[in-house]
Amino acid sequence: MRRLAIYGGRPLQGELKVQGAKNAALPILAATLLTDEDCEIANCPDLTDVHAAIEILQSLGARVSYDGSTARISPSGIRHCEICEELTLKMRSSIMFLGPMLRRCSTASIGYPGGCALGERPINLHIQALKRLGVEIAEDEFGIRAKIQKFQPRILTLAFPSVGATENIMMFCAVSQGETLIYHPAREPEIVDLQNFLNAMGADIQGAGGDVIHIRGVAKLHGARYVVMPDRIAAATYACGVVACGGDILLKNAVAGHLPVFLDCLRNMGAEVIYEPDSIGIRMHGRPFAVGHIRTEPYPGFPTDIQPLMMAATLKARGTTAFTETIFENRLCHVNEFLKMGAEIETENCTAVVRGVSNLSGTTVHASDLRGGAALAIAALSACGRSDIEGLCYIERGYEKFVPSLRALGGDVEEV
Repeated sequence: MRRLAIYGGRPLQGELKVQGAKNAALPILAATLLTDEDCEIANCPDLTDVHAAIEILQSLGARVSYDGSTARISPSGIRHCEICEELTLKMRSSIMFLGPMLRRCSTASIGYPGGCALGERPINLHIQALKRLGVEIAEDEFGIRAKIQKFQPRILTLAFPSVGATENIMMFCAVSQGETLIYHPAREPEIVDLQNFLNAMGADIQGAGGDVIHIRGVAKLHGARYVVMPDRIAAATYACGVVACGGDILLKNAVAGHLPVFLDCLRNMGAEVIYEPDSIGIRMHGRPFAVGHIRTEPYPGFPTDIQPLMMAATLKARGTTAFTETIFENRLCHVNEFLKMGAEIETENCTAVVRGVSNLSGTTVHASDLRGGAALAIAALSACGRSDIEGLCYIERGYEKFVPSLRALGGDVEEV
């Protein structure tokens, strides 16, 4: 089994260019199904989830080349819109292909999505929205079969600001007749990035990042070249690392405006945060301070993806920090692994109370999801001695060149 060996106790120093955003690249790759012309997606991160998305495109008949940074997609050869369960189980974002496949072929068949086991993560909001827009959908144990009966542009109000449902609606309605409004949409920066890519292809969409998204359907989209936004979660990961370990790092290709609540928390912990136009500097001296209570919420609230990372940064903080997870019911699996390292944490339902300790001890821990795995790496970097982190495959779903990146910042890390 591949795993990480980390020898902790070193401060993090240096500069690092932040990768392209996984959660922006995946729907953008799916959106290339909406045209027959070639698309070029730059700053596309080299991740197992990205390779899974490329494999799906190729299974549908698209020609794809990828050099680890830029994906070039030629979708003109696509003649069917069916994705088997073997492919969809490789990542949660496979559901992103449903909307664009329907728009391209009028019918679609897709297996249920896989990914990290963080909880139910229901796709009912996707299904309900598409049904209201005139799609007939049948589900069984093998997956979802859908067919456009008669497209009905509507005003849609989402019961929860689901990122995936918002993106599926945007892609499905971009090529259509009439106007569709999405009230209470997800507002994440990745939604804005998808809007910008679709508009670069000739779509007419406005309002992403706000309370209402206005989609004016167009008859056809063309190919486009696009640069994916920086990965705000990856930036937060390395920032949490320097808060946990101390040091001074500069994160290039990072946008402070994507992380307002998170960066406020870092300042409250005693970190110095330096803003530059396209980079973020983080300096930390001594043990961090606890930050009271962190509650995960849809954007612009505190991101659920950063909760495990921030918890790792508070394990040695002065004082007590409470974390309440409101998005995914199983997103506290990392707590038991932190306890093995000597952390003091009490949990009740979806709340974990962390009482900072002066030292952590290296040991063997197991990652069971993407962000939890990265959080274990942060804890290991701040611990005394060697830690072995099993489940490296989860970390590789969302972090490009994770080991070289930590080494570039002075971490003593190797893959074994």
